[in-house]
Parts: sequence; structure tokens; C-alpha cells
Amino acid sequence: MKILAFTDTHADIEDLDKIKAKALKEKPDILVCCGDISVFGNGLNFALSFINDLKIKTLIVKGNHETAKALEDSCSRFKNIVNLSNYGIYESGDYVFFGYGNNGFSHTDEKFEKLSCKFIKSFDKKKKLIFITHAPIYNTKVDKLPTGHHGSLSSRRFIEKVHPVLTLCGHFHETFKVKDKIKNSLIINPGPDGMIIEI
Repeated sequence: MKILAFTDTHADIEDLDKIKAKALKEKPDILVCCGDISVFGNGLNFALSFINDLKIKTLIVKGNHETAKALEDSCSRFKNIVNLSNYGIYESGDYVFFGYGNNGFSHTDEKFEKLSCKFIKSFDKKKKLIFITHAPIYNTKVDKLPTGHHGSLSSRRFIEKVHPVLTLCGHFHETFKVKDKIKNSLIINPGPDGMIIEI
């Protein structure tokens, strides 16, 4: 599967144009947005409409710049956009995409921990899991700032339990394009201009 992933575009037309160029050139099977596609909600419909016009199924989770309701309302207008923010699941062949949108600032997230336990019980381990979230993963290169690690411990615990083949996240602009691994689970902050990932 070929994925074009991006995050934290903040409705920037230059980044959106770069995503479009990569989509036209690489012809990905699916697009993934890890949140913050807007600027505190401004430009949300514009950015979603731009991505929708690429006519490629796009999975999105909310970031700290979108409210759950605003993203839900906006996504409902576009047939190619699928909102996975709150225990969202999307299946494609042998792959299961599990999404959870958050604000990116919480070290632990009780709501996610409850939802992830529910997901783990129902997940078919014969499938390949791709985890989409906004917050970077704790104690990895994607959450490392000069002041230390500031990512989500709850998401890390989830990864350690289910071993997704790929985790896509964002939030920290300082770690755009950074990759890491937890055992065999690849973790990537794809950046605002998009990154092609083949798995």
C-alpha cells in the first residue's frame, strides 16, 4: 500500500499544493492527515475542499486546532474525507486504520486508554494495523524537544500492546519528517508538505 501522509498544514496553500503535486505524481492508494489542517478552525473548509478535490480517499483526525464538532461537520460535506477522530476505524484490504484525534498536549489520556482497550479486544491480529493520531509518541525521536520528551504515554502503551506496522502523528513542528521505531513499529511525523510511505 502506498500512503501519502501529512500533518499540521494549517491551511497553508504552498503545503497543500505540494501535497497535490505528490498525489498526482505518486498516485497513492490513500491520504492520511494527522490533524491541524486548519488554523484554529480558520481555513478548515477550504483545506478539506482542496484535499477532497484530489479524489483520493483521505483519512483525518483532529488536532489541537480543530474542535471535534467543527471537523465532524466539515468532513460530512466531502465524500472523499473520512473522519477517524473518535475511535474511527477504516479497513482497506489487509489493512486496518485506527484513528484518534487529540490536542497533542496530554501525557496520559484516560479516554483514549479506554477506547484503545476496546479496540484491542476486537482487533483481528491477522490484519495489519496503521495507527493515526495527532500527539507524538512518548520517548521517541518524534516527541523529543530541547526540554525533553513531551509526547503521549497512552499512545506508546497502545503501540507496545498491538505493534502497528505504522504510526502516523504530528503536532511538533520541530520533528517534521522524523522517523523512529518501537520494536518493529515504524513511527513517522510526515510534515506539512506530505510524505510518501510504502508498506
